[in-house]
Amino acid sequence: MRAFTEARAATTPDELWWVEHPPVFTLGVAGKVEHLLAPGAIPVVRADRGGQVTYHGPGQLVVYCLLDVRRLGLTVRALVTTLERAVIELLAAHEIVAHARPDAPGVYVGDAKIAALGLRVRQGRAYHGLSLNVDLDLEPFARINPCGYPGLRVTQLRDLGVELTPATAAEALLPLLGRQWGYTRFDNVAGLP
Repeated sequence: MRAFTEARAATTPDELWWVEHPPVFTLGVAGKVEHLLAPGAIPVVRADRGGQVTYHGPGQLVVYCLLDVRRLGLTVRALVTTLERAVIELLAAHEIVAHARPDAPGVYVGDAKIAALGLRVRQGRAYHGLSLNVDLDLEPFARINPCGYPGLRVTQLRDLGVELTPATAAEALLPLLGRQWGYTRFDNVAGLP
C-alpha cells in the first residue's frame, strides 16, 4: 500500500483492495501497548495507520482504500464519514440498523462495533481503510481493548443473522464505497500488485 501510494501519479486511478488476514493484532501509530491485554500466540504488528489496536483474522473483510483524497475533494473527516456510510448502507440492505459515533470512528449496531476504521493520509493520498466483521472467531477481541476502548463489545454479521462470506460482503460493499466517491464504473482485478 505504501509503495503504491508513493509511486502513484496525479492520474493514477484509485483502487480498493480487499483481503482476509491470518490472525494478527495491529497497533496504529499512536497505539498503546497497554491496550494489548493478553495477545498470546497471535502476532502483534505495528501499522502506520491511525487508531489504536484491533484484531484481523479469517472471516473478516479488510478493505484497503488507496485514494487520492485531494482529487476527490475530501477532508479526512469526510473520508471517514463516507466509509461509515457505505457500511451502514450495506447493513441497511440486510435490515440491520447501524450508526456511526462522532467520538469513536467506526460502525456500531447498538453498542457493539461491527466495523473499524484506520487510515493514513500522506500528501493528499489515503491508504489503509476498514475492517468489517463478517463470520469470524470474536474471542481475540477479548484479549485487547478494541480501538483503545476498555470493554467495547464487538459483533459480526453472522451473529446478526446475515450469512455472507468476506468475498460476498466485498462484492456488495466495494461498489457502495465507490459510489460514495462518485464512481460509476468499477473494474475487478484478481491479486494484489
